[in-house]
Amino acid sequence: MESKESIRKTALSRRKTLTQEEMKKKSSAICRKLLQLPEFLESKHVYVYMDIKKEVMTRDFIKKAWALGKTVAVPKVHGDEMDFYWLTSFAQLEPGFFGVAEPTYGDVAGDEDAFILIPGVAFDVNRHRIGYGRGYYDKYLAKHPKLRSVAVAYDLQVFPEIPHEELDIRPSVLVTETEIYR
Repeated sequence: MESKESIRKTALSRRKTLTQEEMKKKSSAICRKLLQLPEFLESKHVYVYMDIKKEVMTRDFIKKAWALGKTVAVPKVHGDEMDFYWLTSFAQLEPGFFGVAEPTYGDVAGDEDAFILIPGVAFDVNRHRIGYGRGYYDKYLAKHPKLRSVAVAYDLQVFPEIPHEELDIRPSVLVTETEIYR
């Protein structure tokens, strides 16, 4: 089996080939699937990452969540830790750690029964995940095990099998533009 680093490089290279139009189309298809998931429908609160580096785009999903009356929180990094903060407007956001849009103000979100959308660099069909290698989501999910975790990726980021460790936390669901893995 390939190493995590090798798979990470392959997945990032594949993702770089996507055009803006392809990303929009695939992200829209993923968004439509997310809006129908019981995990989303049953949650009042939605924790969503802000996309960078050709990740699945999330702004339209956030707008739709607001339109459905959901409260939305987005992450902010503090050193080795990450917390989610309530977001009421995109005007709250400014480039932060790693160039990711982060809230400049707002209260820390603390709902343990929320839906959380997780990014990733690579996944396998069993929902194992490889991120950028800093462990922010693994640490956050370990502290908040009751969150309804759903990961999103493009089909080209999904591999038959990837290396994983016991401490790696798998999302409950992985959604791509064509598949839902449970």
